[in-house]
Amino acid sequence: MRLGEAVRVAWEALRANKLRSGLTMLGVVIGVASVVLLVAIGSGARDEVTSGVESLGSNILFVAPGNLSFGSAPSVSRLGLEDVRRVGDAIGDPHRVAATVASGEVARVGARRATVNVNGTNETIPLVFDRTVSRGAFFGAADVETRRRVAVLGADPADSLFPDRDPVGKSITVGGVRFRVVGVMGRVGTAFGVARDAELFIPVTAAQRLFGVSRVDGIAVKAPSTEQIDEEQAIIRKVVTEAHPEQEYQVLTQEDILGVVGRILGILTLVLASIAGISLVVGGVGVMNIMLVSVSERTREIGLRKAVGARTRDVLRQFLLEAVALTVSGGVVGILVGIGGALLVGRFSPVPAAITGWSVALAFGVSVAVGVFFGVWPARKAARMQPITALRYE
Repeated sequence: MRLGEAVRVAWEALRANKLRSGLTMLGVVIGVASVVLLVAIGSGARDEVTSGVESLGSNILFVAPGNLSFGSAPSVSRLGLEDVRRVGDAIGDPHRVAATVASGEVARVGARRATVNVNGTNETIPLVFDRTVSRGAFFGAADVETRRRVAVLGADPADSLFPDRDPVGKSITVGGVRFRVVGVMGRVGTAFGVARDAELFIPVTAAQRLFGVSRVDGIAVKAPSTEQIDEEQAIIRKVVTEAHPEQEYQVLTQEDILGVVGRILGILTLVLASIAGISLVVGGVGVMNIMLVSVSERTREIGLRKAVGARTRDVLRQFLLEAVALTVSGGVVGILVGIGGALLVGRFSPVPAAITGWSVALAFGVSVAVGVFFGVWPARKAARMQPITALRYE
């Protein structure tokens, strides 16, 4: 029997039992759709993290306490403003060093309120993180030294607290303390799922007094060029380690952060895809079960075909093609459902989703493999039947 004829006969056999074929394909559809959807979510999360790190600027080094690795416990920072000065002196340019101490607060202007992420920083933030001020100006070194209560609003709180008004020169209240607005930052969007436009910047010294702390959460350093990142990383690590020998610190590049987060997301995506793959195995078992039932129902047909000259390999190919046709059809439908689900998730939910060609190809390939793997046994059982025994079957 020619291959084209075998494919036609396989489709006719499946169409003869549409309901049974549809229910059999359902397991494959669910499995393939789950794999495509979950891999799309994992890939979308990785893309969002990458864009978030890149949006912070280029050639940035981050000083953080503890060990940034999967499963490691968070550490409380013991860094202070003195460490900021030490790092600035060590690299020879204090203007490339930024410090941050942050806390979530509510900013008030009269009856209006806005939840903001208050960042206590120094005057170097616009240079280190390539941020622009759309109105007014960023506070200066004198404001940091004197703990002046001045603030620079992000784009979101500026719009919500001062609708249709210029906030520069106006006053806001944060944590019961009044601050004078001296500038408004340009809009930058989100990073790591956090709205960076919902920030509010105040001098780090004023923030320490407001929060009742003497530490800084972290230090960021902008290297002059990509070639000098490794050199400055070693210098900063030495300075911080000598100042705080009792605590472990890491000096991370943006590539280091992407590598750690990428590995975590990769493991998570693999686990989710493996869980979804279980339903593919269940679907394959269903295909095998239905094909065994089909062999039993068509025993006399098999005997008749072999009696008129059908070879063993013809019967084997016939039933194997039927199994593959079931899983391939389910795989195509599952891919379409998975792509549609990923598009809906990416558009109507905060969960990112990015469809990748390799996940679609993998899902389709696995659906074909499931058909071959779980279709071989029923096909071999049919092919090995003796014509006389099959014709006598009731």
